[in-house]
Formats: sequence, C-alpha cells, structure tokens
Amino acid sequence: MHLFCSLMLLHGIIMNTRSIIRKGVLALISFRTYLVFEFDGQETMKNITDHVKMILEESKVQEGMILVSALHTTSAVFINDDEEGLVQDTLEFLEKIIPNSKVPYYRHNNSEKDAPAHLKRNAVGRSEMISVTEGKMDLGNWEQIFYADFNGKRKKKLCIKIIGE
Repeated sequence: MHLFCSLMLLHGIIMNTRSIIRKGVLALISFRTYLVFEFDGQETMKNITDHVKMILEESKVQEGMILVSALHTTSAVFINDDEEGLVQDTLEFLEKIIPNSKVPYYRHNNSEKDAPAHLKRNAVGRSEMISVTEGKMDLGNWEQIFYADFNGKRKKKLCIKIIGE
C-alpha cells in the first residue's frame, strides 16, 4: 500500500511516501518524508525536533528507527541542547576551526565560493539515527534535533526515513 500526500509547514514543505510490507504476522512500515528549507541568513541552525515528532506520529511506527539526513553537501544534521548560547557557541567554534576566509585561500573556492560550508558539513555530519520505542523518539532530556545550513539563501532538502513496526 502506498500513500502520497504533501502539506506546507512554517518553514518547509513535506512530501511523504508510506509503504507497509507484510512479513508473516508482523508488518514492517517504511515511511519517507522530505522537508525543504530556505533561510535568509548565510548560516542557520534550526531545531527540527517537533517536525520529526509530527512525522513519526503520522508514520504510526511504534518500534523502529528514524534516519534524518541532510541532502545537500553544505548542510548537516546533529543532536544537541537547544540553548541559544550553545547554538551561537557552536557557530563560533566552527568559524574558529573553519574560517570563512583563510590565507592561502581554499582551493575549492576557485570554482565556487563555498568551501567553508562544505568543510563545516564534514565536521558536523550528514545525518542522525534515532531509535523509536513505544511510538516516541529515544532522546535524552535536553536532546533536540537540529538542521544546520552553512550556505543559505537557496532551497535545501532533508530526508526523514522511518522504518519499524
């Protein structure tokens, strides 16, 4: 069975696909959704935990795994505390270890001027995997899921893949 639908969120578009694969008595659910974001700022970190919770509820998965993946080479997904100072400290830390300009210059900047954004993505990571128990994400008390865009001002996509029963 396949279910297709799309709806508008505050900052993005969701498109999803749901498949139910019957294996004997158990039904394995595979649910895929895309979020599309476009930010005005050059570097943005957005808490997407509520988006992922809503998608998990829609999937009806009670036991399984969620994979949240950034589908662009200058964006990342990570889990941390949603505290304003920590978000700013993270951006400053990344700027310190991967400055937006350096001497000698980044070789990738010969073609495109976004080498630091690619390197920051490498440092932070492409995706996060979250286990699901009794229909809830297994996150610590302060853990939140973030999407980071290091080269804003254009549309970028995330994939949320949920597999379970």
